[in-house]
Amino acid sequence: MKPRIICLFSAALLLAACSRPENVFSIDTAAEGIPVQKTMYGLFYEDINFAADGGLYAEKVMNRSFEYDNPLQGWKTFGKVDVRDDGPFGRCPHYVRLSYAGHPARITGLENSGWFGIGVREGEKYRFSVWARTAGRESSERLAIFLCSPNTGEDVQMFGGAEIEVDSPMWKKYEVVLDSMRTESRAVLRIVLEGSDDFHSTSAVDLEHVSLFPGETFNGDPNGMRKDIAQALADIHPGLLRFPGGCIVEGNVLENRYQWKNSVGPVENRPLNLNRWSYCTFERLFPDYYQSYGIGFYELFRFAEEIGAEPLPVISCGMACQFQNDPAWPVNAPLDELQPYIQDALDLVEFANGPVDSKWGKVRADMGHPAPFGLKYLAIGNEQWGKAYPERLERFVAALRAKYPEIQLVGSSGPYLGGEWFDENWAEMRRLGCDLVDEHFYAPERFFEENADRYDDYPREGPKVFAGEYACHGTEGHKYNHFNAALVEAAFMTGLERNADVVTMSSYAPLLAHTDGWQWRPDLVWFDNLRVMRSESYWVQYLYSNNKGTRVLPLSMEGRPVAGKEGQNGLYASCVVDDATGEFIVKVANLSEEARSIRFDFGGKKFPVCKRTSLHSDGRYDCNTIDSPDLIVPVETSVNPGRDVLGAKTFAVYRFTE
Repeated sequence: MKPRIICLFSAALLLAACSRPENVFSIDTAAEGIPVQKTMYGLFYEDINFAADGGLYAEKVMNRSFEYDNPLQGWKTFGKVDVRDDGPFGRCPHYVRLSYAGHPARITGLENSGWFGIGVREGEKYRFSVWARTAGRESSERLAIFLCSPNTGEDVQMFGGAEIEVDSPMWKKYEVVLDSMRTESRAVLRIVLEGSDDFHSTSAVDLEHVSLFPGETFNGDPNGMRKDIAQALADIHPGLLRFPGGCIVEGNVLENRYQWKNSVGPVENRPLNLNRWSYCTFERLFPDYYQSYGIGFYELFRFAEEIGAEPLPVISCGMACQFQNDPAWPVNAPLDELQPYIQDALDLVEFANGPVDSKWGKVRADMGHPAPFGLKYLAIGNEQWGKAYPERLERFVAALRAKYPEIQLVGSSGPYLGGEWFDENWAEMRRLGCDLVDEHFYAPERFFEENADRYDDYPREGPKVFAGEYACHGTEGHKYNHFNAALVEAAFMTGLERNADVVTMSSYAPLLAHTDGWQWRPDLVWFDNLRVMRSESYWVQYLYSNNKGTRVLPLSMEGRPVAGKEGQNGLYASCVVDDATGEFIVKVANLSEEARSIRFDFGGKKFPVCKRTSLHSDGRYDCNTIDSPDLIVPVETSVNPGRDVLGAKTFAVYRFTE
C-alpha cells in the first residue's frame, strides 16, 4: 500500500500546485541590460568582535610584545620576571627578563592563554618564535616551551614541547616547531627558564615578541591569516574588500584612530593601538581589546589580491567618532592642522601603486610585493556628518584629484539611512564631486521588506551608491543571526541588483565575531578558537556573489518590478545573464507564508535545464550555531525550466541553461 499512498500524495501536491494562482515573471532577453560591476558584492572588514587579534589573524599569543597599558596583561608570571623598556624595536620597546628564581627547586617563566584560550589540534604543528638574548654571565640559556592544558585531570599538563638554546648576548630570532598531541580549545603556552642546579646561578634571558602561529595559514603566509576563517571569506568570491573599518578609522579620540603607517613594515616594530571598541559598551566590556597591527594594510591588500577583490581602504578625515564625543569638545583636527592627514592619504596611494623607487612604494616592495596593488578606490571618513565633515573632505578631494585623478573617491552619507543629516551629506557629496557615497542602514525587518525599490528612483547621474554597511536587526528580541533576517536581506538585495547602474558596491556588516568576545550582532561569520560558523546571512551573500552575472535584465510581473508590493504575493525578484556561460540567473525571495507558483517567461526563449538553489527553514527564527553550523545551508535541485512552486519563506537562485 505504501507505493500507492506516495503516488496519491504526489498527485495531490501536483494538483495543489496547479490550482495556485500563477505569478508570471517576464524577462526581457533582448534588452541590452545594465552591466554588473565587479565590486557589486563585497566584504567589509573591521576589527570589531575580536575580528583581527584572536580571530582572522592567526597569531595565538596575546600581548606578544608586552606593549599593553599593563605590559603583563594576558600573561601569568612565576619566579623572577620583570619588564624593561629599552628593547630592540623602537616603536615596541618593552620586553621581559627571566632571571634565576633564587633556588634550584623554584621555576621562572611565563604563561599565555591567548584570546579566550589557545586553540590547537591533535597532529598539527605550531611555529613558536621569540626574539631573545642572554642577560646573565652564562654563555647560553635554555628555554623549555610547552603547550599545556591547565584544567586537565591527568597527571601531566604538558602535551607538546620543545627546547630553545639562547646562545648570544645580542638580540636574535629563535624558532621551534611544537607538535600538538591533542585537540584543546583553551590551551595555554608556557615558557620556562630551565636555569641551573647551581644555588648561586646568574641565569637570565630577555624575551621580546613571543609568537605562536599554526603551521598552516591561509596561502602559507608566515605572518598570515587563520585558514578556516579566511577560506570562508574567500568562498564568497567577493569583488570588493573594504578595510580597516568602520569606527576604528575614527577612534574615540584621534590618538587611537587606525593609522595605516603604523601597520606596515616589520611586524615586530608595529606599535600597539587601543581598539576603539575596547570601551564601547559597559554591558559587554573587553578592556584587553587592543590592535597589534599584525594584520595591517599590507596584509589586507595582499588578502584582497589573493581572493580577487578590489581593495577599498578607508582613512581618517581628521575627525574622531562623533557618537562618542560632544560637538563642543576639541577632539577634531583643526582645519589648519589637517595637512598630515591629507599627506597620509596621498602616501597611501603611493604605498599601494607607487614605483619601487618611491618612498612608500619601496616600503611595499621591501615587504615582498614589488608590483603595485592597483588601488582604484579610496574612502575618506566613515560615518561623519555636519558642517565639519564636508569642509575637511573638500581639502582631501582637492589634493587627491590634483595628484591622483584616476582614484575614485568615496564619501559618506552619515550614519543613518535617511533624514536631515543624510540629505545634507548627499548634497555635499554631489557638490564635491565624490564618485561614490557610502550609505549605512542597520534596520528592522520592515525596512528590508518595504524598500526593495529604494533605488528605483535614485538619480542615474552623479555619484554612485556604495551600500557599505547593512544588516537586518530583528525586532522583539531577535537582534541576532536567524533565518528570517537573512530572508528579508535577500529580498532587499533584489533591489540592489535591479539597480546596478546606481548601486555599484555593497557589503554586509559586521563581518566577523568571536563567540566569546562579541560586542555587536548580527555578524556574517562566527568563530571560536577551533571552529567557524557561516550564518544564514552569509549564505545569502554567498549566493548573490557566486551568481552575480554580467548584465541585469528587466524582470517584471504585470509590468512592474517584482519588489514585494501590493498584489505581488510577497515575491521579490531580479534577473542577470552571465555572458561567459550564456546562463540566465533569476533570484527570487518568497516572504509569504504560502508556496507560490511561478512561471518564467523569457519571451519565447526555451531552456532544457534549470537548477534551483534554495535557502529555507521551517522556523522563522531558526539559526546556525557554532555547534550546529549546517542547520540552514543552500540545497540544489533540478526543476522544470518553465514553472516552479517556490516554498513559503524561501530564497532561491534559478540558473537556466540552454
